[in-house]
Amino acid sequence: MKLILASNSRTRKEILDKVGLIYDVIPSNIEEHSDKTDPTEYVMDLSKQKAQAVSNGLKEGVIISADSIIYIDDKKLEKPKTKAQAKEMLKKLSGRVNYAVTGVTIIDLYQNKSITLNEVTEVYFDEITDEEIDWYIENEQYIFERCGYSIAGKSAIYISKINGDFYNILGMPISRVYKELSKLGYKLSDFK
Repeated sequence: MKLILASNSRTRKEILDKVGLIYDVIPSNIEEHSDKTDPTEYVMDLSKQKAQAVSNGLKEGVIISADSIIYIDDKKLEKPKTKAQAKEMLKKLSGRVNYAVTGVTIIDLYQNKSITLNEVTEVYFDEITDEEIDWYIENEQYIFERCGYSIAGKSAIYISKINGDFYNILGMPISRVYKELSKLGYKLSDFK
């Protein structure tokens, strides 16, 4: 059986590696656009577009694609392009709850089945001073990923708790993905 990750995301690959899945990487390279305004529908729509783009050229395989956003105040936070933008985002997150929202699509070409799901995780930030934000921006190598913070990096010291799947914050709710693969009849050992 062939498993395909329709993403070139460093963290998504690390998560699949961590649980021992063997997979090929075929990034979708689509231009990401969705008219959906609800955050869960938005990420599910984009994950579906990515999976379909990769599946078009294949005869067999199980394709997994994902799309993630951070959501606060009824708005999605985009990846910052500058340190100044990262600082503004971190100020907005300070002392508040934000939501990591991931959509995942699994297309099983062996059984001609498709599943699209979403996962939401609450992330609670402590109050962060300007001095702490400046330190973080100068010392975190991944500030330009996601919305200016990486829970697997130095921002962990500012996050007091999460409610939900930790790996969802990294862009791949692996427990949920595993359950869906199991429902399709697959074991981890099938993908070697």
